[in-house]
Amino acid sequence: MRRLPRLTKKRVISAIAVIIISIIGQFLLPSSKLPNPSPPVAPPSTSPTYAKVIRVIDGDTIEIAGGQRVRYIGINTSELATAKKPDECFARAASDKNKELVEGKTIRLEKDISNTDKYGRLLRYIYLNDLMVNDYLVKEGYAKATPIRPDIKYAKIFAASQIEAKKAAKGLWQQCQQL
Repeated sequence: MRRLPRLTKKRVISAIAVIIISIIGQFLLPSSKLPNPSPPVAPPSTSPTYAKVIRVIDGDTIEIAGGQRVRYIGINTSELATAKKPDECFARAASDKNKELVEGKTIRLEKDISNTDKYGRLLRYIYLNDLMVNDYLVKEGYAKATPIRPDIKYAKIFAASQIEAKKAAKGLWQQCQQL
């Protein structure tokens, strides 16, 4: 039978010191400085997605070929009438502008972090050629900038566009009193 090498006092002390330093380091090093072992989400796809807009639901929601509904990221328009309540201020104008811009046309969709919202709608930035529709609607006063984490890639741009629209009293910033 082979004999295992004897541990020297120096090796034992070194091993214990490494273990103690590791344990102390766990308590003293702030968790914000610990490396993240894996990213929280997968990186966004780099290939563009295109779709034909079948119909406009309202100022910030569309339906694309295949029946999927798409909610514009980072903005919010006034709500259209339901059986229980009338149109909110500027809702019809926002919906009509959205129709004018995208209905029947092929658009490019850009994903941020989230794929869908709690209603199952795709969450996307919408482009018509080089025009980002989300930003255009805010800049022209048809929508408010409404950042919702984690999808905030263009939140600063939308905020700047909203300031510009407010200063120029465009759209809902001129027409609607309760903002």
